[in-house]
Order: sequence, then C-alpha cells, then structure tokens
Amino acid sequence: MGFTFFYKPSRFTKTDIYSLIENFDTDGKLIEDGSRNQVKFFKLDNELVNIKSFKIPVFINRIIYHYFKKSKARRSFEHAEILLKKGIGTPQPIAFYEEYSSLGLNRSYYVSEHLENAPTFYDLITMCRSPDENILRQFTHFSFLLHENGIDFLDHSRGNTLIKKISEGKYSFYLVDLNRIRFRKSLSLQRRMKNLQRLSSDKEIIRIMSNEYAKWYNKSEEIIFNLLWQKAITFEKRYHRRKRVTKKLKAVIRISPLFWLLCDWPGLIESILFT
Repeated sequence: MGFTFFYKPSRFTKTDIYSLIENFDTDGKLIEDGSRNQVKFFKLDNELVNIKSFKIPVFINRIIYHYFKKSKARRSFEHAEILLKKGIGTPQPIAFYEEYSSLGLNRSYYVSEHLENAPTFYDLITMCRSPDENILRQFTHFSFLLHENGIDFLDHSRGNTLIKKISEGKYSFYLVDLNRIRFRKSLSLQRRMKNLQRLSSDKEIIRIMSNEYAKWYNKSEEIIFNLLWQKAITFEKRYHRRKRVTKKLKAVIRISPLFWLLCDWPGLIESILFT
C-alpha cells in the first residue's frame, strides 16, 4: 500500500487537509453522490473546503492510472492550475491524494475551495421558465474565451459551470469537474460548437448563444446557429437513444452475474480512449 499526497501551500495546513481526506467517509456534508464519484464539503477554520472522491477504477484502469496515465484527481488539480494561469475561473486547487495497492490505483481525491451560493448553468436554464438573458450572454462570452485560449473542456455540460454574482448585472463563472480537458493551440468552429452541444437543446437559448458568440467570432450568426443547433439536436438524440438501449440491456441481462461487468464496458472503453 502506498500513496501520493500533493499539497499546495495555502491558508489551510497540510495536516488539516490530510485529516479531512482520512475522514471523508464519516465526516463532511454530501453534495453529490453519483454512481462513480462523491463530492462533499467540510468546514475548516470557518471556511469551506470541497473534496471530490473518485470511485475505485475497474481493474484494467487501476493499472493504467498507476503506470501509464495520471489519475483523475491529479489531472483535476493540474488542470485547475493551468486554467487559473490562463485567467479562467475555477475554485482554487488545494491538494490531491492518490492511494495505491499492488493492483494499482485505489481511491483518489481532489481538494479545492468550496464556492457558496453558486448555482450551475443547469439551474439557470431549468429553474426559470425564461433564463436570464444577461447571464446567458455572459456565459456564452465566457465559453468563447475558453475556446480562444485553446481550452477544450470535454465535460462542458449544464452542471459543470458555477455562477457567482459579483455586482449588479455582472457575473463570474467557474469550471468544475476538470479531469477531462484538452489544451490545444486553437479550436476550429466545428470543435467549438461541438464543445457547446451539451448545454441545451432549447432553440431560443441556442439563438441567444449564437447571437452572442457571433459578436466575438468571425462567422455570421446564421452559420453559428445552424451548426450549433445541428450538433445539439444530434447529441440529444444520441443521449436518449443510449439511455433506451441501456435500459433494455438491463432488463435482458439483469439475471446474469456478468451483467455488471458488461454494463461497465461502455464507460471503460470511453475512459481508456478519452480520459
């Protein structure tokens, strides 16, 4: 059994952060309890610390993440550092922790500051009948700045951007869930629109986003809208088709002891190829 614990000097001590990680299972307030990962926040010296615990990888990935690729926790930390250097908002990184056994990577954790009162883009477009157009336009410009900086945020989905109000009518945006980012020299229009395709399939929202993006990019609003609309609808159809197929597979294979292994193959293949 071994471990790697990298700590970035901050207002919190290394011992305090290590203690939070050690007691992750029993302490802290749960924010997200997904099938793969858990996210909690902890109060430390009257401030809040956010810790993401990554699920123990399937067997082959335990070996890959130990010997050939960086863990998701390490990548999250390193990507946060790069984003901040480029002037892109993300909660301040504090530490990452990796635990190993003879089989490879076990659990890993990414530690960052916790942002209070910061709804997500998902909240913006689902909690209100008509999303705040001002926020939507500022968010679109934020996405444009990502692209101009060569940042291809592969998980640029509705729940992975936090929104903070900094003054009347002015907002800041913070990326979270950072382990899948590609830093490129430049992004083509095709790649830019593909990066935005997961955010919404609402035609009016896409019209507003296309209008705003066209103000900053050297293509017409019509070209941007048509391309983004096509990609958003294609992504939505593919997403629902995959859910239907998965549901049918579960119904057919549920009685088989191999079901869970079979069910994990799509995620395994995706993680090997794209993470």
